[in-house]
Amino acid sequence: MTCYRYPAISESEITPKALFDQRRKFLRQGIGLGAAAAFAPGMLFSPTAHAWSEVLSRRLDSDLPSEGMAGGESLTSFEDITTYNNFYELGTGKRDPEIYAHKLVTEPWALSIEGEVEKSGTVALEDVIKRYPLEERIYRLRCVEAWSMVIPWIGFPLAELLKHHGLTSRSKYVVFEAICDPNNLRGQRRSILDWPYQEALRIDEAMHPLTMMAVGLYGEAMPNQNGAPIRLVVPWKYGFKSIKSVVKIKVVEEKPTTSWQETNPEEYGFYANVNPEVDHPRWSQARERRIGEPGRRKTLMFNGYATEVAHLYADLDLQRDY
Repeated sequence: MTCYRYPAISESEITPKALFDQRRKFLRQGIGLGAAAAFAPGMLFSPTAHAWSEVLSRRLDSDLPSEGMAGGESLTSFEDITTYNNFYELGTGKRDPEIYAHKLVTEPWALSIEGEVEKSGTVALEDVIKRYPLEERIYRLRCVEAWSMVIPWIGFPLAELLKHHGLTSRSKYVVFEAICDPNNLRGQRRSILDWPYQEALRIDEAMHPLTMMAVGLYGEAMPNQNGAPIRLVVPWKYGFKSIKSVVKIKVVEEKPTTSWQETNPEEYGFYANVNPEVDHPRWSQARERRIGEPGRRKTLMFNGYATEVAHLYADLDLQRDY
């Protein structure tokens, strides 16, 4: 695949290695607890450790290739990334995902791949993790609510997964579906959305080298509150497009309707590309609040990835097709 290189983030801006290693050791010990008692609210992982977490733990023990794709900007702290989230399955408050993370059951986990593919079926997550080389990618994340972060994700290109299963000539869109478990996920007992949560990409967006399936961040397995055990990351789009806790990927021919688009089409479009020139109906998108920093900064077109992705939308009216 083509790698897009940006200026490297300087060592002085990254979490000190000693602190980073201490956190890695502590969290990896948590993964190895096996059938220990359930974690208290706010802990990062599910109460048991089975196949996928053991496989991922071994993969994370080795050095992963890293690409700094956020223009040399400072990383958002691990604490901010894991305590300030939108994950409506766990509640609408920013702290709800952390507080109720222990209720997300992630073991065992499988991905269903279906629709316009040559090899459909359900694949255990551990087999997915074994199949592809993992890498760290440092991306900007821009929320539609006008706040942002810089996150060191760990994962693999979505294109590799789709190529493995083979796309038919009728493949035009990729639909993603998140977990639906209202018995455990308190947010799904409310009609915030028509559950389960669904998002979608055009096939060229899905196959773009920047689009990834993430299974970790900051050198560790994905925290529950951030979308464990596997989530989509599309860095040039508003954060709600990067669906969490994915259980199904379906390739289709007809353009689908996504969850937020169906719930409120006036505020949430299908493309949801970061565009400082198109305001949300209730606030400006020209500037953003970087979590952990004072003040506001200018929002970049396509979240700073215009050089890589603007050509995908050359035939669209970006004032209308939002």
